[in-house]
Amino acid sequence: MDKNLFAELARSMEQMGEITRGERAPSRELRPESVRIKEVRAATGLSQARFARVINVQVTTLQNWEQGRRVPTGPAKALLRAIEKDPKHVLKALAC
Repeated sequence: MDKNLFAELARSMEQMGEITRGERAPSRELRPESVRIKEVRAATGLSQARFARVINVQVTTLQNWEQGRRVPTGPAKALLRAIEKDPKHVLKALAC
């Protein structure tokens, strides 16, 4: 391994330790945006089974999302956000 690259990697690890110990502020923090799935579903008035059918996922997948064991990604996350913003029209469109 290139000595400069190794030195940069070692410094990054030192900085990580400093951040973990509270001796240094992180240069940035990434926080994943979360969709409040349980609240979104509850607002629709649908049961878990019915909501899962409407958005075309397994009930166990929906339960995992609601209980924080898994996080929806990609199209599922976008669909949940759309339902959150305009449940009436999105659910009507999905009923086709």
